[in-house]
Amino acid sequence: MNNLLLYVITVVIWGSTWIAIKFQLGTVAPMVSIAHRSMLAALLIFLYLVLRRRLSPLSGRDHGMVFMQGLCLFSGNYIFIYAASAELPSGLVAVVFSTQVILNMVNGAIFLRLPTSSMTLLGAGIGLVGMLAVFLPQVESFSLTDASLRALLLCFLGTCCASFGNIFAARNSRDGLPVLVCNAWGMLYGAVTLYLAALLTGTPIVLDWNVSYIASLLYLAVFGSVIAFWAYVTLIGQIGPGRAAYSSLMFPVVALLISTLFEGYQWTLPGLAGFALVLAGNWLVMQRGKG
Repeated sequence: MNNLLLYVITVVIWGSTWIAIKFQLGTVAPMVSIAHRSMLAALLIFLYLVLRRRLSPLSGRDHGMVFMQGLCLFSGNYIFIYAASAELPSGLVAVVFSTQVILNMVNGAIFLRLPTSSMTLLGAGIGLVGMLAVFLPQVESFSLTDASLRALLLCFLGTCCASFGNIFAARNSRDGLPVLVCNAWGMLYGAVTLYLAALLTGTPIVLDWNVSYIASLLYLAVFGSVIAFWAYVTLIGQIGPGRAAYSSLMFPVVALLISTLFEGYQWTLPGLAGFALVLAGNWLVMQRGKG
């Protein structure tokens, strides 16, 4: 039940953050907005840890692993994904990113020697087919031009980066490092990396003081980063990166459900069938069977 709660928190929060992200677009470059979000989240976690006297020290080697977690999970993946999103339909980005489920299983087996059950593989395969069905119109309309091909490669690189971030998080959890301590340092490292990338590319580091931007930034930092990443990284440590990554299939579907309620999104028959497949795959992945 504890794992189920962590899973639901991750899926529901990340499935709803797209609403807040809409209010982040405009004056501030996406890279800088993500840096603001990560930095604010890091400072909030550090404040909590200090007040609760839970800011335990890390060794130099552990800091290196946490830095890699932050570089892959809290910054590098966003740089690639946001660059790809400028050329690709959002549905195709969601489908490509959902391959993280398979990448996590492969990387977990290679780098952490984690076993993968046939039930998890079957569920992941069914879920990926479901995702293709949900976003079938956007996938079918994709034109393989040079710019689109480059964007597709960037999207896959961002997905690989996120997967490696999951593996580093799993390694840190396996070594008994506190999740919040790792997240605090990782988000700090990730934010600094994004600020440096902005400086190197000449991207203005500014802050939009409009109420909508600040409110969405607070939501993304507190819920989207502090709470959701705590739940997700904890889940990685408890059920493994492969099964935890199935949330990447679920939160785009949750986003569409919210869009149905508030924006009048119209479901197609393939979309409904795909939704059913994603749910079926989710059920299989969350089973503990090793057969």
